[in-house]
Amino acid sequence: MQPRNIARIALAIGFLLLIPLVAMQFTKEVVWDLFDFAVAGTLLFGTGLTYEVVASKGGNTAYRVAVGAAVAVVLLLVWTNLAVGLIGSENNPANLMYGGVLAVAISGALAARFRPRGMARTLLATALAQIGVAVLALLIGPHQVASEEAGNIVDILSVNAFFVVLWIGAALLFRRASVMGPAPEPTI
Repeated sequence: MQPRNIARIALAIGFLLLIPLVAMQFTKEVVWDLFDFAVAGTLLFGTGLTYEVVASKGGNTAYRVAVGAAVAVVLLLVWTNLAVGLIGSENNPANLMYGGVLAVAISGALAARFRPRGMARTLLATALAQIGVAVLALLIGPHQVASEEAGNIVDILSVNAFFVVLWIGAALLFRRASVMGPAPEPTI
């Protein structure tokens, strides 16, 4: 990876973080402190860096798109879980179960050595883990946590179904990348 790419990532994140900074000047609805900016910057920089490292391993365009989709789903899962929570509010301890979903994705990616076929299988397993979290959340039920923390069944099912579809979509992109084979060498 080239330092120029890291600088581009940092610059893009700087501009993205200007959005809430400017919004805070015009509305009371956006209230971020230094910690919020640090977490957002770290998440965004980590996502961009992960994409650069993994996508630079080579592969075809389908592989790079698949990597982008997978890291975007991870970012979306972490960001929404931190911001508003997927099961009830962000303060609901049941949301910690999504760490298991991320563990499946990360450990599977490492075991697959980021190869397309292995990544497709990993992301299908991650979709199953996401389903498992939804099932556990429904089994735990609203009676186990305060009612305002629990969320309702439709919310739990719909948000988890959304992420299952995203995981499966990324898996299908990796499958396509594995079928297409390596990209031809560019001729100059």
